[in-house]
Parts: sequence; C-alpha cells; structure tokens
Amino acid sequence: FRALFASIFKGDRSKEAKLAWMIVIATIPACVFGLLMKDVIEVYLRSAYVIATTTIVFGLLLWWVDKNAKLVADEYQTGWKKAVFIGIAQALAMIPGTSRSGATITAALYLGFTREAAARFSFLMSIPIITLAGSYLGMKLVTSGEPVHVGFLLTGILTSFIRAYICIHFFLKMISRMG
Repeated sequence: FRALFASIFKGDRSKEAKLAWMIVIATIPACVFGLLMKDVIEVYLRSAYVIATTTIVFGLLLWWVDKNAKLVADEYQTGWKKAVFIGIAQALAMIPGTSRSGATITAALYLGFTREAAARFSFLMSIPIITLAGSYLGMKLVTSGEPVHVGFLLTGILTSFIRAYICIHFFLKMISRMG
C-alpha cells in the first residue's frame, strides 16, 4: 500500500503510479458529496426505511451485476472515467444502509473488473477516504472544546488501522483463492 501511494510523490510513470492516481481521482466524488450532503444525510436519511431500502437495492444490484458482467479487466486498466464512476458509487455509499465496499465492488464489476481486481481496487480506495473522514471527525472533536484524551484517541486510531489492515489482507487472500 505504501509503495503504491509513494509512487505518486516519486513522479513514477509506472502502472502502480497510474493506479494510485486513479484511487485519488476515485476519492474526489465522495469528498465533494460528503461535504455538500453531510447535513442532509444526517437529518433526512437516517431512517429504518431508507436503510432497509438501500440495503436491499444495492444487494440486488450486486447480485445482478455479478451474474451478468464480463469480468475481464484488472485494476491497472482503470482510466479516469472508470475511477470517477467507481468514486460516484463510493459517494452513494454515504447513504445509510449502503455498504461502501459493496457499492464500489458492484461498480467495478459493472465496468468489467474481475472479482479480485474489484475487491482490491475497492479496498485501496478505502484508505484515503477513511483517512480523510477520520481526520475530519478528529479535527471536529479536537476543536469542539470537549476534553480529549490524546492517548486513548491515538490508541483507538492505531488499533483500528492494524485491524483494518489485517482484515483487508486476509479478505484479499480469500478472494484470490475463491474468486
């Protein structure tokens, strides 16, 4: 993961650098959507009806796409248009009841990614958006005037990072074995 994103700063023209740029591009729609629609989502979309509906709709969509898509591309074949499309799916996942990874994997499968490539791209996309969202919420917490125990905060961040890394690692291994 580090090498992938470090390739951006080195100015590489490798396929890893291109992939890292596509992940950055795919993050933009969710950032914009999140900043513009945060209050609308919090106030109007946090109902059992919305959550149940989006869970069912996106589940059926994933089933249909997985059944009908031509799964031939890998994540290195991502262009900016595909990155934006998958990024829009990630933005829609901010609607309660929608799985971020489910929405992005569905979009990638629709675009012809293999299951393994779709999962890899989705999980790589999670790194910047979760980091940005966590940083945003952390800044809100620190500037709220409420007392914050930095040790507990850093322990929680580190524990979450380690567990997420381990889960992603094992999930990708499982997908590569099972397809």
